[in-house]
Amino acid sequence: MDVSTAVAERFSARAFKPDPVSGETVRAILEAAARAPSGGNLQPWKVHAVAGDVLAEFKAKVAARLGSPDEAQYAVYPANLWEPFRTRRFQVGEDLYGALEIPREDKIGRLRQFARNAEFFGAPVGLFFSIDRNLGPPQWSDLGMYMQTVMLLATERGLATCAQEFWSAYGKLAADFLGLPDDHMVFSGMALGVADEAAPVNAWRSRRDDFQVWGELRGF
Repeated sequence: MDVSTAVAERFSARAFKPDPVSGETVRAILEAAARAPSGGNLQPWKVHAVAGDVLAEFKAKVAARLGSPDEAQYAVYPANLWEPFRTRRFQVGEDLYGALEIPREDKIGRLRQFARNAEFFGAPVGLFFSIDRNLGPPQWSDLGMYMQTVMLLATERGLATCAQEFWSAYGKLAADFLGLPDDHMVFSGMALGVADEAAPVNAWRSRRDDFQVWGELRGF
């Protein structure tokens, strides 16, 4: 599979088959992704992969705390989101729940679907990406590029992923479980496994604006 195909085929899977993914495969993906760009070669990422009984133990701890999140370590979105970002976020939510046939008035149904984040959407592997609290936005950018590289390498191997900033709301719980030092914080999680292609939630794709909305070529 070439890079262009991996980029086109990658999507945020929200339903996974229980098929296990070997530790060797997970390590190979994580190690290969370390060639991602890194300003000054700081390599600011720290990654934990959990599966099997360890993942089950963690999910049990989260289930006991669901609905009582930790104090947020950072804001996933700015307050009072403005246009065009507000509309884009609204639209992707409507498309997601539309694919699941969960109407806006079914708030319980929407909350139930959102809570599936805590189960990694049934994926057999959960990844956690953390970073030193004293690092800045450029290093957060590096971490994001590392995560994107992980997702593309997973796609190349026929696996699916879903990046989950959901875990920023349970960052302390995750950090304690993983044994992170106090100077590190969980930035994001990620579900990894084989996508359930029969699940309706995996049949839709989020929209992207046309190039002319956000791009410009000069001097060509």
